[in-house]
Amino acid sequence: MHVPDGFINVPVSAATGVVAAAAVAVSLKGARRELDERTAPLAGLVAAFIFAVQMLNFPVAAGTSGHLLGGALAAILVGPFTGVLCVSVVLLMQGVLFADGGLTALGVNISDMAIVTTVVAYLVFRGLVKVLPRKRRSITVASFVAALLSPPAAAVAFTVIYALGGTTDVSIGKVATAMVGVHVLIGIGEAAITALTVGAVIAVRPDLVYGARGLTQPLKLRVGGELVDAPAAAEPAPVPAAARSARPVWIAGIVASLVLAGFVSFYAATSPDGLEKVAHDKGIDKKAEDHAAADSPLADYGVKDIADARLSGGLAGVIGVGVTVVAGSGIFWALRRRRTNDTSPAAVPESVTSEKA
Repeated sequence: MHVPDGFINVPVSAATGVVAAAAVAVSLKGARRELDERTAPLAGLVAAFIFAVQMLNFPVAAGTSGHLLGGALAAILVGPFTGVLCVSVVLLMQGVLFADGGLTALGVNISDMAIVTTVVAYLVFRGLVKVLPRKRRSITVASFVAALLSPPAAAVAFTVIYALGGTTDVSIGKVATAMVGVHVLIGIGEAAITALTVGAVIAVRPDLVYGARGLTQPLKLRVGGELVDAPAAAEPAPVPAAARSARPVWIAGIVASLVLAGFVSFYAATSPDGLEKVAHDKGIDKKAEDHAAADSPLADYGVKDIADARLSGGLAGVIGVGVTVVAGSGIFWALRRRRTNDTSPAAVPESVTSEKA
């Protein structure tokens, strides 16, 4: 789904850039309400994990592959505003360092892959959570369905953008049919990865999952061979969330990301992904331009001058995970500190404090 330079004309690319910038600005403000001392480091990890899993293309049809987009996963784990920022950080790292996704098309990619996927997935997720039983399994089910629908939604969004600013004369109907068709299949993989990841985090630390906040399960007691809800007085006092360290989850997540990007990625499918396949088959790529960072030392997810493909790709993946987690964590910690400063007593206007006195 990474759109290269030359697919979309300059005016529409510029317009999507404005849309993306506005959405990022809104998300920066919204993320300050979502992030706290537990979720700030988790958000940086989510960005790094999405980067790693996007390196794992999986086969979806003859000669076609797909990979995680990540909007649904990020929105459910750390919130919709923070989710937009997570995917945007990944896209920025990929475009600048790895020549994946055009630089002039960065606004298109953020609008399509970060904004559309996150918004659509989170709206579907919240709608399902409201009607499903308030159980942990319902969060996983809702995550699956939300993620399933996000790639086709991104495919529709790309089709609309292409209809407005495509640089080749290709039938929009053909583009829509091909894009939505292949991304429905990619959605199955997206849904499986998202549901498994959300389910794994919920199993060990449900308090860290933004989409599961407010989810409570009553204590069960076995009486006469049957499970019944325990009286409220019998429930143990909950451990304050702030007192529970997220370090084990963070360490497990970063290790998993490094293994996926540094080792497992070598075995990913090599077939063109959904957009590449459709672009080639339908002729959308006739005016594609070379990436401005094509000579980058990390272009195409390999380290320049390292001949061994396994070592080159693995090292590039590890570097990508490291850079993404540092950049993401830095942004989210800064937002967290901004929120703390805004709500500290020193940030309260003097007139307000004097009135209270």
